[in-house]
Amino acid sequence: MLLLLESLSAHTQHWRHGYDLMKETGLLSGTLYPLLIRMTDQGLVEAEWREPEHPGRPARHAYRLTNAGVAFARAATPAAPMTFTKAALA
Repeated sequence: MLLLLESLSAHTQHWRHGYDLMKETGLLSGTLYPLLIRMTDQGLVEAEWREPEHPGRPARHAYRLTNAGVAFARAATPAAPMTFTKAALA
């Protein structure tokens, strides 16, 4: 679940398709989609049907974190590593 939270929280306002999330996280569909459904039921993720970008393709679900999901992700995922420049250390 942490991989998924990290992936979704990288761009909290962007809608993401499941296939893209699978590629980014390495999670298999049998793991990813149940997590997304559970997180949607808990109010952490919102899902909507998106019309296809190319004619003749099926509509797909897209996902993004809710405000509650963003707060949960911040609390649950480790902070980004701090980087220091030489100027900051001087």
